[in-house]
Amino acid sequence: MLDIYAGTHALKTIQQQGFKQELFTSMLGASGGPKWFTLFGLDKYIFGEFFQERTTELNLIGSSAGAFRFGALAQKDPVAAITRLAKIYSETVYTEKADALEITTKAKTLLDAVYGKNGMAEIINNPIFKAHFIVAKCQGLTSFDSKPLQFLGLLGSIVLNRIDRNLLKHQYQRYVYHHPNSRVRLTDHCQFDTFYQPLTERNLKAALLASGSIPMVMQGVKDIPNSPKGMYRDGGIIDYHFDIQIENAENQKSENEGLILYPHFNAQPKAGWFDKNLTRKVQENHYQNVVMIVPSQQFIASLPFGKIPDRKDFTEMDATTRIKYWRTVLTETERLAERFDAFCQQPDLSQLKPFQA
Repeated sequence: MLDIYAGTHALKTIQQQGFKQELFTSMLGASGGPKWFTLFGLDKYIFGEFFQERTTELNLIGSSAGAFRFGALAQKDPVAAITRLAKIYSETVYTEKADALEITTKAKTLLDAVYGKNGMAEIINNPIFKAHFIVAKCQGLTSFDSKPLQFLGLLGSIVLNRIDRNLLKHQYQRYVYHHPNSRVRLTDHCQFDTFYQPLTERNLKAALLASGSIPMVMQGVKDIPNSPKGMYRDGGIIDYHFDIQIENAENQKSENEGLILYPHFNAQPKAGWFDKNLTRKVQENHYQNVVMIVPSQQFIASLPFGKIPDRKDFTEMDATTRIKYWRTVLTETERLAERFDAFCQQPDLSQLKPFQA
């Protein structure tokens, strides 16, 4: 039901010390819209049991859907919050020709329901689970609300990215909205300009909304409070499935000393949004500390329609069919949690597969 991959350093560490929750210092949450529903059972288990007794900080670094997940999982009752997110998101219904305003408005309603009156304060004040939301600040044509201009800007992004991913830094800057007491720093070989903004009750919802604001689908977020003026959009534009090095400025040593837990729906991560249909691979050295937990092909084949949910389901299925299908997926992911629990209780390290980009 579950495939577990480990980078070279992670594999060596686990072989020497065993599979223990305290080995992990960071956790990644990828973009991908409703694909994350396949991780629902794992999220509940990881935060309801695996990390339940944790006393040291864990840095949660997410973009888009991953940021939405971590905004829930960094609350006081993570299992209840992620359950609210899954229920409301999966049962959202749009009109037949929903525009960016309608989709954005319903995303705001979703955030209000998931985070409620105390959620923001709980995220900001959580001493253990420290949230980091990645957002892309747009420059040039991609910063316009006008769809024709935005389309031309994105077309330019596709061309630049095909030539060299490094060229995207002329169109996008990475903004990391982080727990006030975090000193995590992200680096990558493309050297995107990266800026850090502490989360506050003034900017948290805007930053989270921006992290999931898909170009051409939703409205961007303009002028996030406590941030430079400009247009902010989906963090997955730069960091879709991640190709980054994580460091902590508080330590003299790199975060290489700690492992990175990465529940993911795909065993072949792509660095950025524009890499989705390319054969370009991530830098394998960025995954040497990663333990990636992935639903197996056998599990995926057992789901309705033999696939995991995706955004196309909104337009290719009627609402009744889609919601029934997504509810089934959410329920079935309990099997993944059971499988991971069995591994944690009696780790069979022969089941760990070496990560290969």
